[in-house]
Amino acid sequence: MESTFALYGAIVAMGARARLPARLRGPAYRAFARATGADLGEAELPLGAYPSLGDLFARRLRPGVRTVDASPDALIAPCDGVVAACGEAVGGELVQAKGHTYTVEELVVDDERAARLHGGTYATIYLSPRDYHRVHAPLAGRIVAYDYVPGACWPVNPKVAARRDKLFTRNERVVIWLESDRVGLCAVVMIAASGVGNIELAHAGILRTPGERRRIELDEPIARGEDLGAFRLGSTVVLVLPPGAARGLGVETGQVVRFGERIGELV
Repeated sequence: MESTFALYGAIVAMGARARLPARLRGPAYRAFARATGADLGEAELPLGAYPSLGDLFARRLRPGVRTVDASPDALIAPCDGVVAACGEAVGGELVQAKGHTYTVEELVVDDERAARLHGGTYATIYLSPRDYHRVHAPLAGRIVAYDYVPGACWPVNPKVAARRDKLFTRNERVVIWLESDRVGLCAVVMIAASGVGNIELAHAGILRTPGERRRIELDEPIARGEDLGAFRLGSTVVLVLPPGAARGLGVETGQVVRFGERIGELV
């Protein structure tokens, strides 16, 4: 089963990277939008400027179509999507779906840093094909590292998450470590789905599935709402804050969120 999904994921990834003839891009992408409900009117560029479906997924927004909450206390949604789970990581445990849990150590594969997130607030956001697929900083700080963790390419939609144990700790992912003077160390985890090698990082380019774990050390200031990276295909984001960083979350499971809106209040 694992090898079958790996092959399927590789085929899907190649399809997402395949360049379409310029004359077919507009009709093909409009058909995609009709089928998924995607709002391509928010796209920064004309549809013909996106060579592949992966490029369309990673599109940027036109200036002014979103507003980032301006309050200095706001924790903002890092992406568009649906809240699949949220709460407090008691004992370092996070909920994947009803009856399925995993630990922050399993997610980030760094026991020392994971220990600093025990008891903190977390939110899991599922991005469907209709969603804008770029990911942004939920608060101001510095990017201190990217950890690439190789893995499988299982779909991450809620139906699969409800029956596949430890799905998010099995799939390929990138852990973006943010250090904030205000709240400390945070993790924004970009989890790939059907199609590997399709995560693009704002400060490190496109990952092409190197096959082994690696860390990219950085010390890059980043503003709240600034670009962290993009999925060029299906995806989930898990945001984990340290204990005491936020006064709970103002969202609940099943809620639709959009990048830039307030989802919590920083202490």
